[in-house]
Amino acid sequence: MIGKLECIVLDCPDPAALARFYAGVLGGAVDRPDPRWSLGEGWSTLHLDGGTVLCFQRVDGYRPPRWPDRDHPQQAHLDVHVEDLDGAEREVLALGAVRLHDVGRWRIFADPAGHPLCLIRPARATPGSTI
Repeated sequence: MIGKLECIVLDCPDPAALARFYAGVLGGAVDRPDPRWSLGEGWSTLHLDGGTVLCFQRVDGYRPPRWPDRDHPQQAHLDVHVEDLDGAEREVLALGAVRLHDVGRWRIFADPAGHPLCLIRPARATPGSTI
């Protein structure tokens, strides 16, 4: 092992707004004091209960990704496991997400900065399956 994941950073036009969006989706504390980062207009953080930290940095001239357009790559995306796909969809839409596409047990949305966000319902085990 070379190191440990410290955070996941998403480029965006408005760091504080995107941190609040993901706090609505995942919970956690927005801009909790942490000696590893200085907070300000160009940087915001979200500390999740499990220890993961998402960071959001302002990028001038930000161009949002367009899923699945390779000329406007994803830059980053999150897969979020949910038990109630319909309920989770209502909640992310209320927070400002935009629905893009369905693929099997995945529903793909764009967060307010355009990053794909996948809500995933758990696979259902069938007799003889290992899932």
